[in-house]
Amino acid sequence: MADIIKLLPDSVANQIAAGEVIQRPASVIKELMENAVDAGAAYISVIIKDSGKTLIQVIDDGMGMSETDARLSFERHATSKISSANDLFAITTKGFRGEALASIAAVSMVELKTRKEENETGILVLINGSRVESQEPCSCPKGSSFSVKNLFYNVPARRKFLKSDNTELRHIINEFQKVVLSHPEIRFSLHHNDTEVYNLIPSNHRQRIIGVFGKQINQDLITLETETSLISIKGFIGKPENARRTYGEQFFFVNNRYMKHPYFHKAVGEAYQNILPAEAIPTYFIFMEADPSSIDINIHPTKTEIKFEDERSIWQILMASVREALGRFNIVPSIDFESEALIDIPVKSSLDPFPKQPDIQINPRYNPFDGDEPSFRKPDFMERFERENKANWEKLYSTLEKENGKQGSEDITETDRKFFQIKNKYIVCPVKSGLMLIDQKRAHERVLFEKYLECLSLNNPVSQTELFPVAIELNPADWQVLKEIENDLKLLGFSFHFSGNSKITIKGRPSNSGSSDPAEVLGTFIEEFKATQSGPLEGEKEKLATAMAGASAIPYGKILTQSEMEDLFDSLFACQSPNYSPKGKPVINIIALEELDKRFK
Repeated sequence: MADIIKLLPDSVANQIAAGEVIQRPASVIKELMENAVDAGAAYISVIIKDSGKTLIQVIDDGMGMSETDARLSFERHATSKISSANDLFAITTKGFRGEALASIAAVSMVELKTRKEENETGILVLINGSRVESQEPCSCPKGSSFSVKNLFYNVPARRKFLKSDNTELRHIINEFQKVVLSHPEIRFSLHHNDTEVYNLIPSNHRQRIIGVFGKQINQDLITLETETSLISIKGFIGKPENARRTYGEQFFFVNNRYMKHPYFHKAVGEAYQNILPAEAIPTYFIFMEADPSSIDINIHPTKTEIKFEDERSIWQILMASVREALGRFNIVPSIDFESEALIDIPVKSSLDPFPKQPDIQINPRYNPFDGDEPSFRKPDFMERFERENKANWEKLYSTLEKENGKQGSEDITETDRKFFQIKNKYIVCPVKSGLMLIDQKRAHERVLFEKYLECLSLNNPVSQTELFPVAIELNPADWQVLKEIENDLKLLGFSFHFSGNSKITIKGRPSNSGSSDPAEVLGTFIEEFKATQSGPLEGEKEKLATAMAGASAIPYGKILTQSEMEDLFDSLFACQSPNYSPKGKPVINIIALEELDKRFK
């Protein structure tokens, strides 16, 4: 029988590797930017056209390459970062596999210009689908310039599955942010279709975060800083009141390398327990420093999944560190966080399995009833709550008195229908078969969803013009979200003007948008839109209407008058599908009389 196993050609092997490493234009930018950082660049410029489909160019002023290195860098498993297997346990660079450039060259047309500082001329290398077309001297500045053109031109199936330009640009911005946040000492710029998206000067971590996400995030940042013998943790966490329902401002770094770590994410969430709603996601920018030999970054081709030697101990340290920072901000009760000294959280060691009992100095003769009362300083959060209670208790009493009077008048006046509110969340109405319970927020979402869907279908927007247009600055990724759906937002009733540097001016908003603050309406809509998942039978208009309904619906906790409950009831049952919210959750629940009778047996 003839042999059937054959060695794959290098071009085919490179394309297979590209499927793991290069998934979209953002993957190319990640790999090229990380190479530029490893080259010791002080300035890195990223230029893209058509969201990277036509051109991706990354220019740096790093060390550059010799003629031999420039040619060899495109070979598989050719790298300057490691030379033996032992080097895998002490990696401090971004890249080390030697797969990135070979994978990129396999699915695009690549032009490399590079020069070392000591050389008078540089080298130009042209590669087309893994095939070297030319290599010749050229004039160029110190450093390297990679131009990647027509990505996936020779893999039509991969190119066909790329998303819209705005979607791909959002992915590019996300990858760009991961690199620039971990290296604030480097100057970065990003241009798309000759428009400047970012121009970040060298700074510290806090200023870099502000430069990336806008000035408004500065007041949301709480400093995080913990030193232990196992790991160093620094960075910032967000205030609970500004937590969002979607991911986007959650970043973990270890040794200046971005990583995904769901286990550590749960540690941060645990620290926010009982002060955040279940669906809210806190903001955090956490930078860890660990011994390179205690982590393994060689478990995934993209090098974003990292394994720690002692994850359980780090989990505890991280949770304690976040809680300590929240305690400093008086979010959670604290004993004494006035000291500026860094805490050293002890970690159990295999060499010392039994912890030592701490020495505590006590006075056995102390009597708490002798002498004057000991001074006790209440935590700031308790004093704040007491002041607010004293200032507002009369208002609370007047509200209760008004509500009792209103309910009394309703009891006197007999009506055909009676509605009651439970916990300012559910509306209860007697029906022939028992009691009907209505979720007030979901009911309003259903009503608004069908109204917004009608506006989108009939091209008949109902807008409320702002007397004074409101200018706001957005995260560039959110700015791209709005840019992508600009025309549909106008059909919903929004009127705004896009300007450079991720700024937008709101001139009008939907008339039934709930809040009177257009910036709040738009911000809530963006979060709802990103959190809304389209079903298999739903289109973009359904997703837009669902997001807008979620952003505009009456919230839980809002007290409704009898007439408001009646109007909501009538509007709900005028809908085509009153039983379920736009997200498919139940709106109505009926407790049958038989069930009520059983409860009294």
